[in-house]
Amino acid sequence: MFLTGFDDYRHTVRTQSGEVSYVEIGTGPAALFVHGIATNAYVWHNLIPLLADTRRCVAIDLPLHGQSLAAPEHQLTVGAFADTLAEVCAGARLGQVDLVGHDTGGAVAQIFAARHPELVRTLTLTNCETRDNIPPAAMAATVEAARAGQLAAAAPAILTDPAAARAFFATGYQDPQFLSAELIDAFLKPVIGTPEAAARFQALIAGLGPDDLLAAEPALRALRVPTLIAWATDDEFFDLKWAHWLYDTIPGARDLVEIADGKLFFPHERADELSSHIRRHWATADRS
Repeated sequence: MFLTGFDDYRHTVRTQSGEVSYVEIGTGPAALFVHGIATNAYVWHNLIPLLADTRRCVAIDLPLHGQSLAAPEHQLTVGAFADTLAEVCAGARLGQVDLVGHDTGGAVAQIFAARHPELVRTLTLTNCETRDNIPPAAMAATVEAARAGQLAAAAPAILTDPAAARAFFATGYQDPQFLSAELIDAFLKPVIGTPEAAARFQALIAGLGPDDLLAAEPALRALRVPTLIAWATDDEFFDLKWAHWLYDTIPGARDLVEIADGKLFFPHERADELSSHIRRHWATADRS
């Protein structure tokens, strides 16, 4: 499915955080897909069509990302994003969801599940921030630039330099050629395409920290929601040890799948493989 066709399934829901854009494909129980920082619902465009025969797949754009604007008063933190998920569940009448989180969206998903376990039917976590690994060390240069006020100033140069724009994401792909110029633009323009957006994005990156994840840890240690952890083994941002930490921490963890040679964006790049693991996870939960 090409990006243009993906947008044919786009909707909006009004929340306390403002209007949130999302793509919805399929019918059945709701599955909610949460992307990471500097991407958007497009990161799922290869995956959710493979699952739409069994679920109502809802892939949101978090505030400031994709087609979801961020109101000036809206906090751009992983904890605030978790509140947005709760508002989307209520506004779109999703009920319980099969929650799937990737990258910083996995951190958001952990916090949401810790705060609202009654809304989560199953949980799937791919490579993501965990415990105090936020921001990850591999983001140090970007975080340092943001905290020095240099990231927003660099935004125009990044957007007009294809190599610089590609460098934002290419290290997260096993095969960087899989990453199209169209997708790079779709990811970057919403977050740094205007001075106002770039300033908000800079503040988001500069403010990354572990407080919300650490606060969620006691509830994660009591979370009995059936949980799948699918982790790429060659990701420079999120080491495999964090997958094992999640597996050992969440009582509901049933399976830990290692995606050999995969990198951060394997949910996009190796969607066929991930979809088979998610299908099995959902089917097992449906039978229990």
